[in-house]
Amino acid sequence: MRSSTQLDTATTGTRLPGSLCTHTPKCPTADSPDREAAHVVAAHPEDQGWSLLCNAVLLFEDTGGLLPDGRVVDPHRPVAALA
Repeated sequence: MRSSTQLDTATTGTRLPGSLCTHTPKCPTADSPDREAAHVVAAHPEDQGWSLLCNAVLLFEDTGGLLPDGRVVDPHRPVAALA
């Protein structure tokens, strides 16, 4: 039986938990407005430009991201930072 906290990966068919958070206090969930405050569990900023957070959010260096359910988070850098 499938759990609602599991996610199918496109390439392997394996499942990841909806949260990889094993520490206390728990990090914000992927649906929380402060989801980017979660701990980094894997990072490849130097060559690939992404980090995996313990709430299963994939965060990109342009501040965009992917939520565990496949929804896209548009980049949200402040306009002043681009000037």
